[in-house]
Amino acid sequence: MRQTKDDILLEINNLKMYYPIRAGFFQRKVGDVKAVDDISLQLKYGETLGLVGESGCGKSSAGKTILRLQNPTEGEIIFQGKDITKVKGNELRQIRREMQMVFQDPYASLNPKMMVGDIISEPIRNYTGQKSKDLKDEVMELLEKVGLTSDTYYKYPHEFSGGQRQRVGIARALALRPKLIIADEPVSALDVSVQSQVLNLLEDLQEEFNLTYLFIAHNLSVVKHVSDRIGVMYLGRIVELTDKNSLYEEPLHPYTQALLSAIPIPDPKKRKERIVLEGDVPSPANPPLGCAFHPRCKHALPECKEVRPLMKEVKPGHQVACHLY
Repeated sequence: MRQTKDDILLEINNLKMYYPIRAGFFQRKVGDVKAVDDISLQLKYGETLGLVGESGCGKSSAGKTILRLQNPTEGEIIFQGKDITKVKGNELRQIRREMQMVFQDPYASLNPKMMVGDIISEPIRNYTGQKSKDLKDEVMELLEKVGLTSDTYYKYPHEFSGGQRQRVGIARALALRPKLIIADEPVSALDVSVQSQVLNLLEDLQEEFNLTYLFIAHNLSVVKHVSDRIGVMYLGRIVELTDKNSLYEEPLHPYTQALLSAIPIPDPKKRKERIVLEGDVPSPANPPLGCAFHPRCKHALPECKEVRPLMKEVKPGHQVACHLY
């Protein structure tokens, strides 16, 4: 049965990813770094959900946990109707065919000792047992899809630019024809002149292969270009979630407002007043009580310091975790 854009591909419920802090001679656990602290979201077939926030807010940890590259501390990851948090062994291996990742660093994510043809064919060989020579035509087709020439097959990663390497990474992610691709800041390491080319490529491939994206980034302009909906993360929690037009035209959470005010606008007549946040981001090992943003928020209420705000829908399709609403 062919899925529609109203069907849910991925559902995250109360997901937590804590990294233990150990100290002393016996390395006893003395605390946790709460990288992902109770997030919930849904992703529909064919949709692009952007996940934004400053460095260290837990975006990449969330992506890796969803893919089960690391085991979650708590919560549910429901993929195609099945909770995969407890799945192991061959069953998890088969699920991973449907979920792939494009990594942030195109220099570190490719094996420098392997030819590009072998890098792209490796996922297929792992699942089918076919030899590289039998997959050459299929790999050549994938190279063409991502805008690379056929002679790329016999070259090594060091012979390419950052943009070309990222195209190789995208081709590798496509090799098993997945349903979900988690793109972890796929253009942040690239030149600005190359970023738009890679973003346009991702959009074209989404249309052709009916892909669903979880697009992780810190560049708000990039996220606006590619996303249908956007979630804003702060200190391991999602504080606002809505469609991109609502977020950019009428942001509700004070943190989102501050992020959007920092976007450079070339036209001086259209510039808005910059919202400067005071203080530093609290430690995820010791987050504040109540709302994690309250130490830096000019609108903080007394209850913000004691009661954690829950995500609630304040407008159709617009959710925010803030006591102001």
